[in-house]
Amino acid sequence: MKTLLPVLASAALMLLSGLAGYLVHERLTGVPNPAPAALPSTTYSTHAAIGTRRPDFTLPDLKGTARNVGEWDGKVLAVNFWATWCPPCQEEIPEFIELQKEYGPRGLQFVGIAIDDLDSVRDFAQKMEVNYPILIGEQDAIQVATTFGNTIGALPYIAIVDRTGRIVFARRGALSRDEAIKVITALL
Repeated sequence: MKTLLPVLASAALMLLSGLAGYLVHERLTGVPNPAPAALPSTTYSTHAAIGTRRPDFTLPDLKGTARNVGEWDGKVLAVNFWATWCPPCQEEIPEFIELQKEYGPRGLQFVGIAIDDLDSVRDFAQKMEVNYPILIGEQDAIQVATTFGNTIGALPYIAIVDRTGRIVFARRGALSRDEAIKVITALL
């Protein structure tokens, strides 16, 4: 029994060290889903969503009309999960409005998915003059975010889908304009 205790302690220490190393690696570089060479090296996803076909979903827009993601097939699709109560979300939306103006004619389509209540989202979208579709949902939107790789429920969260419908970029946290341009222009 005395010889078994040090062996078990060593095994537990090795397991914890391995887990800590994995978590540090994931934090610094993201889950090891290699990005296409043209995309920034900071590309990552919280699970193996990168490289997979974008999920199919339908959510209502601000007028209550059901919108299916398939209506944007053939475009570079930036799906942004956000909420009105999220300061980083509020900060990046003006950049997304500008990017939609600038790159929309070349085939970019932003779609915002608000994990929030309808009145708050409608007021925010009007105030900010959002120029792209905003879909809304609470639990349904959270489920859609999970299928795009956001398994921890972080906001903001963005997934970018290429023209063939493949998820090529995903990020939890705010996306800078410069990084967004690098990803978008590589796909247009």
